[in-house]
Amino acid sequence: MISLLKKFLNHPFNVEKDVDITTISIHKDNVLDVMWILKTNSSFLFTQLSDLCAVDYSSFGESEWKTDDPTTTGYNRGITPKSHGRIKFGDDVDIHKKKDRYCVVYHLLSLEKNIRLRIKVFLAEDDITLPSVVEVWSCADWYEREAFDLFGILFTGHPDLRRLLTDYGFIGHPFRKDFPLVGNTQVRYDSVLKKIIHEPVDIDPRVLVPRVIREKE
Repeated sequence: MISLLKKFLNHPFNVEKDVDITTISIHKDNVLDVMWILKTNSSFLFTQLSDLCAVDYSSFGESEWKTDDPTTTGYNRGITPKSHGRIKFGDDVDIHKKKDRYCVVYHLLSLEKNIRLRIKVFLAEDDITLPSVVEVWSCADWYEREAFDLFGILFTGHPDLRRLLTDYGFIGHPFRKDFPLVGNTQVRYDSVLKKIIHEPVDIDPRVLVPRVIREKE
């Protein structure tokens, strides 16, 4: 398929190696042109957008728990705040942000050719907008709304870009790596005021400490 992509796509792309299906990455400015070619060109006919999702690559590949080697002190990390998983609302934390922090991933299927293609579009943290593909595949409507809701990705040209899963008054985007795992606000019913109120969350963030049982020799 790579030879066909090189022949018909009018824009540069990068090919990922050692993946389960053919995967390419393109620049966000070329999204609409590339998608229309892949859908309408008789060599591809990717008439189905199977999925569209987003990824936050900040702190990708890092782990708070590194237990490759046996140690008597390694689990002390379980009580030392080091990762974004422990932050609370308002905390200023370095999450090792990468140059292309976000990625929007498109999964395409050609029923006629029986082939699949994965397309990645990387986005910098200070430029998280890219064209909507709703005009190419109408099913992208809710996919893009979900990516906006959970990651804050802005799809220009989307007919109705609003939250899909969270409440209208929700603060932040919960699938970002710098979003507190305990959330920002909590909702409860006040019996005195006789109404639902929103207030700062009072849950202390914590990371569960795995228990390791070592047999005596």
